[in-house]
Amino acid sequence: MRKFNNSFNGYNKLEVNSFVNEVTKEYESMLAKLKKQDEEINNLKQDLEKYKNMENTLNRAIMVAEDASNQIKKVARDEAKGVIDDARRNASRIVNDALLKANKVEQDAELLKRRVVIFKRRLRSVVDEQIEFIDSINEDY
Repeated sequence: MRKFNNSFNGYNKLEVNSFVNEVTKEYESMLAKLKKQDEEINNLKQDLEKYKNMENTLNRAIMVAEDASNQIKKVARDEAKGVIDDARRNASRIVNDALLKANKVEQDAELLKRRVVIFKRRLRSVVDEQIEFIDSINEDY
């Protein structure tokens, strides 16, 4: 606590005025600092909201990709089953043609499986890049 010297009519006015000026400047400095911190907090909240939206978008994209992958698998299985059933019904008449069709369907199914694997790898890579991006943002703050 600061002490003031006495003068003729009480405390020394210059010392008191100087002290009041110091307190005012310190108060204004602290107020400006608080306003700046409030702005930074608001900016960080906005950034967080933006990243939450990005996370939701990525989650929806993953769900869509998983659904598409499951649909592709189902279609491939259904096609393979249908072709194999047709081949069995026609096996007595066209044994060689049925074998050729079955091989083609298996190749198509394998190609679809490879495409699904490639698609998953690409999606995983995109997701990993987004996670790294999010992590790098967290490191900056």
